[in-house]
Amino acid sequence: MSDPSGARAPTRPAAIFFAVVTLLWCVPAQCNAAAAAAAASAAPADLKAPSGQGLRCSAPSSQTRAASNGDLIEADTPSDGTRLFAASKPFTLVITTRAPQNDTLNWQIRDTWNVVRASGSFGVAAGTTSATLSCSSTVAGYFAVSASLERARGQLESRGTRPAGIATFGVLPDTAPALPPVRFPYDDLHRFGGQGTAYLAPGQHCCDGDGYRPVYTALGLTWANDNRNWYMEEPDKPGTFNPATKQLTPYFQRGDIMRLIQLDGIPKWASPTGKETHSYAPTSLAQMKDYMAKVGAESNRVRTTYFPKQRDNYYQVTWEPDADGGLPWRDSEANFVAMYKAVWEGIHQTDPHAVVMGLTYSSVQGNVTWMRRLGPLGIGRYMDGMTVHGYYDIGTTPSHPPERVADTRNEGTVSGALAASMRALRHEMRQYLKPGAPLFVTETGISYDIGESYGKNYPGADVLYAQAAVVARTHLILLGEGADMTYVFYLADMPDAAPGYGIFFELEHAKGAYGPSRISPKPAALAVAAMTRIIDGTNTLGPLKGLPAGVHAYAFRRLGGGKIVTALWTHDNGRWSAKTGFNAGQSVDYRLRVDAPGTSGEVTALDMMGNATAVPYRDGVANLKLSPAPLYVLSGNADVFKDAVTAPEGYVAR
Repeated sequence: MSDPSGARAPTRPAAIFFAVVTLLWCVPAQCNAAAAAAAASAAPADLKAPSGQGLRCSAPSSQTRAASNGDLIEADTPSDGTRLFAASKPFTLVITTRAPQNDTLNWQIRDTWNVVRASGSFGVAAGTTSATLSCSSTVAGYFAVSASLERARGQLESRGTRPAGIATFGVLPDTAPALPPVRFPYDDLHRFGGQGTAYLAPGQHCCDGDGYRPVYTALGLTWANDNRNWYMEEPDKPGTFNPATKQLTPYFQRGDIMRLIQLDGIPKWASPTGKETHSYAPTSLAQMKDYMAKVGAESNRVRTTYFPKQRDNYYQVTWEPDADGGLPWRDSEANFVAMYKAVWEGIHQTDPHAVVMGLTYSSVQGNVTWMRRLGPLGIGRYMDGMTVHGYYDIGTTPSHPPERVADTRNEGTVSGALAASMRALRHEMRQYLKPGAPLFVTETGISYDIGESYGKNYPGADVLYAQAAVVARTHLILLGEGADMTYVFYLADMPDAAPGYGIFFELEHAKGAYGPSRISPKPAALAVAAMTRIIDGTNTLGPLKGLPAGVHAYAFRRLGGGKIVTALWTHDNGRWSAKTGFNAGQSVDYRLRVDAPGTSGEVTALDMMGNATAVPYRDGVANLKLSPAPLYVLSGNADVFKDAVTAPEGYVAR
């Protein structure tokens, strides 16, 4: 399944139970004691902004007339279209009212944990007026504005996939004081990419501009897909693709977003069925090899021209060939291997920096299963690396987090857990691929629970918090278990498959849209922005050994022998589901060794949104309180981690 902006929608089946959400957004005039108690229970007891930090909005100094048509109350934070702002920099909150009489507007701003960070009130005149509040925040993260009139009441209406009661924005973390930027020897060491586009510049629409900037660069995503599929480039006859004259799409020409080159699918004239297909090998493998040689020549020219700091070109041969998926392989296994051979030989004929990759089944476990079948047939000779999609469950959702089936007490199976599947995958890679072969996870997303749909009162604050935590945890597990790079799926809510994959709301269509021009962030977007700033520029050390039940931890090291970054969180299946509630307040104590015995000092801890706090340690050990949201601990003594982690099998730091 494709979307008009060039990215793909998921093709995997989705079915999962979901129960009623109990925590809903409210505005000051509508909150009752029960809702307030629910909001309080969603916040960790020790959640506090670091001393001297905060979100502040000044009272509006003046009000102006606005268009008479519209909702009773509207709110927005004008920006470059991302509704994302730099920490400590000013931005504006514009609240428009159409009050039938003079009234008082009460507003609040809540964070990811549904904790009020700022609030206020001001008088509004009858009629249509817009009031501009000047704001700034030294606290990074996601924020939701709510507002109500004392007399006319009301609330912010829903916009597209964003529920009623809120308007959202984000403040990007500044992690440089704790983690100075690293030097990348070459650009393909960057570890995060994405799928999905948003055309945010004035006058842009899908798909006539740059759908990646400014949102990808704000989030820290540096990889995206580029299509050189045979059926797209030579749809009607062979020999029409000219590698010397093919022009690189302008949004890639800036060189700051790298290409994963897509090769899946064959044209109708080369197909044994007479139709464009992903399900069969072409009638002439020689013609396929010839086309791939031309793609290799073009890609090598593009890399040297536009990506001088990129060491290699990366090619993905197939896309989710699952038998029950949208692009199923129906041909023989022998022909599957033969097709890979033709692609590999053609690309390598002209691109000395080619990394040809597959198999890209939709789940990690699916890739394990098929490597066990195809590996003995010799497919590893035609794969320089592995690409997979990182799905791990029937529905990757807040209620089905990646750790869920690791706990056999909850009737799960260890082999199905994401961490266990990644370990099995790395074992198969070691059997059949060359040492140090890269592993790219080129799609993984967390939707809302299956059975739910976009609506005026859905999702609530707890669902959005849970999605953010699970998005971050999933990608941390993928990287911590030995993936070199991982793609965040999807940029904004889309109309196909399960609802809610987007890390941004789509503000113009009730069921979402591809390539939108109006978006606003969910908590997941800010969790991604923090994760990329903290984990990009690292190599993986691996999972920590000897963890107690319910604690998950992975260690990474900054390039150039820099700091150790340990990502930690806790998960309890019994206290984490739509049925029981996504309990953000659960916590466990954990003692992390950060330095040698007998030493004392401080380390820096960054929360899921990238806010820093100093944590003391004594005798080399820091006492931490872990929650379902990842905590990142920065430390300097790499020696204490040498025997404290299990390196992923066959993983070689790139």
